[in-house]
Amino acid sequence: MKVSAKLNHKNIAYVKKLANQALVETADEVKSNLQQSQTMPFDTGELQNRSTFVDDSKKNSGKVSIVSDTPYARRLYFHPEYNFKQDKNAKAGAMWFEPYANGNKKTYVKRTFAKIMRGKL
Repeated sequence: MKVSAKLNHKNIAYVKKLANQALVETADEVKSNLQQSQTMPFDTGELQNRSTFVDDSKKNSGKVSIVSDTPYARRLYFHPEYNFKQDKNAKAGAMWFEPYANGNKKTYVKRTFAKIMRGKL
């Protein structure tokens, strides 16, 4: 039995381009959802609103990051023992990305990406 297949490289490149765009949009949605969930520490708004952004510089290789570039972001993220103010963000605490990685929002990223891709195709 002989099988022959021809790939349409132009269409494959187009789908990859759409997937990279959807990846950036998904990261924006996760960032917005994170801010709306009020789990990030919020004192002046610097960490949540001004310093947290989507880094899409490597989107063509399929890598997008949500970055908090303040010097204290790492310290706050990895120390749940700190006494976080909860007057502005009711659920403020450490490890605010953990629900997306291992918690109750684990499927949120996949579902959001799939929804965005369906809209593009």
